[in-house]
This record gives sequence, structure tokens and C-alpha cells, in this order.
Amino acid sequence: MSTLIVIDQPPYGTWAGREALDMAFSLAAFDQPVSLLFTGAGVSWLRKLQQTSEIEQKSVERNLSAAPIFGVEALYADADACTRYGLTLEDMVAGVTMSGSNSELLHQYAHTAFAG
Repeated sequence: MSTLIVIDQPPYGTWAGREALDMAFSLAAFDQPVSLLFTGAGVSWLRKLQQTSEIEQKSVERNLSAAPIFGVEALYADADACTRYGLTLEDMVAGVTMSGSNSELLHQYAHTAFAG
């Protein structure tokens, strides 16, 4: 049974997205198929070279780069949200797939969990 975790929260200022990422890593560690969909402000998680020293938090980029190591099957980015936030695939961490139809993507998974 596969799970899609949807992150629509920005990477900083709330813990909801980080908790969702932890849940994905936990599922994957127990050999449960899991993927992540970033939509809305959540696509900001995917931006490369985030400068976080002024907010005194670690960049989430390193966490996302570990997703394949933990067994997360896919990282999806909502194409409309990426356009809204000025992101292209070149601006994002490696391994992201653009999703043009989130409703079709949601139907491919047995379970869906939303951050926040």
C-alpha cells in the first residue's frame, strides 16, 4: 500500500512540513512505499542553495537530498505552484518530477497524508 504525503507549508516558520518529511522517512525505513508532493508554498522546500543563516535554521536541502537514501520513491512538484513561485527544474534539488495533474497523482496512491 503506497502513501503520498502532500507538503503545502513553507519550509521555515512551521514544523508541519518537517514532521511530514519525518513521517515519509519513517514509512520508507519500514519498506512502505512513500512519495512526497510539494504544492502551494511547499514548493519552496525544493529550492536549491537556500540561505538560512539569518533565520538561524538549517537548510532543508540536505534533508531532501537524503530522501532517496531513506527509500522515498519520488519527489513531485506541483507545476502550477512552481510557476507561481518562480521555480524551474533547474532551480530545484535533484530528482524532482513536475506534476501537472495532482488529482491523477493522488489516485495512484492508496493513502494520502497532508502536512499541516
